[in-house]
Amino acid sequence: MLERHEIETFLTLAEELHFGRTADRLRVTTGRISHVIKKLERRIGAPLFERTSRVVRLTSIGRRLADDLAPLASQMDEAIRRAVDAGRGVTGSLRVAFLGEWTAPTLLKAVALFNERHPDCEVSVHEVQLFNSRTSLLDGSIDVLFAARPFDRMACGPTLLTESRSLAVAAGHPLAREKSVSLEVLADHPVVQYPEVTSVEFKRDRTPEHTPSGRPVPKGPTGNTFSEMLSFVAMGKGVLPVGEHSRQYYPRPDVAYVPIHDAPPVERGLVWLETNTTARIHEFVRAATDACLRSAAPSAS
Repeated sequence: MLERHEIETFLTLAEELHFGRTADRLRVTTGRISHVIKKLERRIGAPLFERTSRVVRLTSIGRRLADDLAPLASQMDEAIRRAVDAGRGVTGSLRVAFLGEWTAPTLLKAVALFNERHPDCEVSVHEVQLFNSRTSLLDGSIDVLFAARPFDRMACGPTLLTESRSLAVAAGHPLAREKSVSLEVLADHPVVQYPEVTSVEFKRDRTPEHTPSGRPVPKGPTGNTFSEMLSFVAMGKGVLPVGEHSRQYYPRPDVAYVPIHDAPPVERGLVWLETNTTARIHEFVRAATDACLRSAAPSAS
């Protein structure tokens, strides 16, 4: 039988593929991580990772073990949390965050309803940026995040907001005079890029490498915040697909927003770390869903 710390060490390294980051997350030394992995490999009788001076990769046996262990570890964590939460009730504290100005009002409505239902649980609200949204969930700085999706390897609640897409271009750009554009125009202009730490699936959705017809999309400069990315757009260094509400929440005289007529809508909702699933988060997701339903319901005349 594997011990709990061995499973946690192995699965964290399988996710990070980096001994230093794994040690940081688990708050131990890299030597401790190496010792635990070597001990596991001796017990199993085969390498779990391929190590070079530059990269760490899972072997085929390691990948299969990770796939088999991950759901079991998650179920163990969830069972313990359910037992603890059942004993305590919805108390303690919950740290929620928003990414993007449009999500803030909806998040605050969810907080108000949650506080009404669970007055013994203290909720703090934070804002995160593109460069630290994911790391804030991973390091426990926040418990749940209201953000655009997709969001790699995170638990997700229902979609709470949707919006059409527009293309942000410099005010003097030829496309600024168009009534709408197609995703195909991305092949004709550099596209400003999201930070490297941003979710891979999110970047693939927002700034794809190819247009729907398969034409390659040239890459423009990378920004650390949304405002910085819009500044690159204003400087004429690239264009940027964005949600339609950017026109309202990020109005700039040097940036124009042109509707993209053939793009799917942007979806936004709550995301959190699967291993951090608690009764508090479940209740907050329920409150957020109910708050959105209340807002959408027609008022009585």
